[in-house]
Amino acid sequence: MKHSPKEYVLVTRPWSFPASAMPVIVSLAWLFARHQSVNPWIGLWTLLTIIIVHAAGNVWSDYFDFKSGVDRDDTYGVKILTSGQFQPKEIMRISIVLQLAALVSGIALVCATGSTLLWIGVAGILLSLCYPPLKYMALGDVVIYLCYAFLPMTGVTFICTGAIQWDVLWLSAPVGLITISILHANNTRDIETDRRAGISTLAMMMGQTTSAVLYCAEVLIPFFWMLLLAVLGIVSWWTSLVWLVFPLSMKNVRTMMSYRQGGVAAFARLDEASAQLQLAFSLLLSVGLLLSHYLG
Repeated sequence: MKHSPKEYVLVTRPWSFPASAMPVIVSLAWLFARHQSVNPWIGLWTLLTIIIVHAAGNVWSDYFDFKSGVDRDDTYGVKILTSGQFQPKEIMRISIVLQLAALVSGIALVCATGSTLLWIGVAGILLSLCYPPLKYMALGDVVIYLCYAFLPMTGVTFICTGAIQWDVLWLSAPVGLITISILHANNTRDIETDRRAGISTLAMMMGQTTSAVLYCAEVLIPFFWMLLLAVLGIVSWWTSLVWLVFPLSMKNVRTMMSYRQGGVAAFARLDEASAQLQLAFSLLLSVGLLLSHYLG
């Protein structure tokens, strides 16, 4: 079966890429704000590598969900397999190609920077491959934080400076929480279909109401966290620019809580809206960090 280039791109769920791209961009801006020497080409190389890893993980997860019976005709989300648009063997091949591309790029980065990155990269790839079964054991939120906050943010600081700058983890909390909200919105929507499939997620364990409240906390706390960091002098007040997208966060909160009137269909696309919030929040955070470099 022949597919267009656009179809191949859509298979990777590109709307979700802010979850992997933004931690890298925020980390680069953080280093720049602290007057660290940053090689922009290494930074771009790192960004492209983690996006490829993310794309490979998305495709692999969709394959695994389909084969495990989690994704069916009546479930929300990606329907590339349930609709018959792609065959499972095609999705498997795409995932393998992307994984190999990520592996080659990662090994080259290790050769260019140092062996410490090898262990960060191995951890990231293993977590990506093991994500589906870990997600089925209610560990998906932990994996997402590690893969799209902790590992990339510490990894970027090592790649660019030769040493892990642990204080970048102050920013992994807000960035990571919004990233987790993307998964949590998805899992809250899919509580009933996931229960039918016999898997367990954090949202399922908490129940619809508590899970909805947790989502709201995940998209609201990052703003107050950044305010606290500014008060403590850990970051510049310029990072308060993130508050410009607070209305977007509140819109997502209202969408989530609308389930009481409209059911899960009311927030069926909240995962995509959460990815858009991640993009907007992290871009403004990065701009604030860059402004603090020039304006103090």
